[in-house]
Amino acid sequence: MNFFNRIWASFIFFTRLPFWRLHEPPKACYNSVVEYWPLTGWLTGGAMGLTIYFASLVLPYTVAILLAIVVRLLITGALHEDGLADFFDGFGGGGNNRQRILDIMKDSHIGTYGVLGLIFYELLLMGSLVSIPAYCAAVMVLAADTFSKMVTSQLILMMPYARNEEGAKNKTVYRKFNGWAGIGLAIQGLLPMAFFIWMMGLDWQVLIFIPAIVFYLLYLLIWRKIHGYTGDCCGAVCLLVELTVYLIVSAINYMNPL
Repeated sequence: MNFFNRIWASFIFFTRLPFWRLHEPPKACYNSVVEYWPLTGWLTGGAMGLTIYFASLVLPYTVAILLAIVVRLLITGALHEDGLADFFDGFGGGGNNRQRILDIMKDSHIGTYGVLGLIFYELLLMGSLVSIPAYCAAVMVLAADTFSKMVTSQLILMMPYARNEEGAKNKTVYRKFNGWAGIGLAIQGLLPMAFFIWMMGLDWQVLIFIPAIVFYLLYLLIWRKIHGYTGDCCGAVCLLVELTVYLIVSAINYMNPL
């Protein structure tokens, strides 16, 4: 039952769907939600992929991609996009002052860096997805969504939380997971990516290592600036790693159409 509660808590925490109406897990379950974060990507990435494929059968492809992005935003409540905007604001406007960066990220108001960051992120997301055939994009978004969440979860192991629990925006500090949880994360995040690579006959080294390098560079930036992670950092890193996958596949398709 505890295993079920922790999975259920992750779907409540990372989506805006009313799972809580059916069952409310104990509060203690929420500090382990990151261990099932990629599993929520099966829902968000799957919904996005299905929207891309079926909407593209009856609508212009650009409209289908826009609808897919809207579907994910509705499911997640723009949770990670909010983190991305705060990340750009904090790291863009906070200089090298750790406390100022943390204060800016906690501020609910969006600034210039956040607005520009979201605009360029959405443009790159839209542009990369539109450049990829529908059948490929439909599977790719599931693979990239789950994979990026799996990779980003490593921040929990690599550095401490930058605030205390009282200072957290969601009042939750993720616990460091053990080896068994790490294996579970790998299964959740790598299965869709392995299927996508096999289906499209792509080079697995490119699709695995380049996003991992982007993740590591972001980790170094976060560590240098604030010596710890926040929920906003996790959301931002997740989206940027995911976007890296889309840009790689878009470049592959441009050079050698899939």
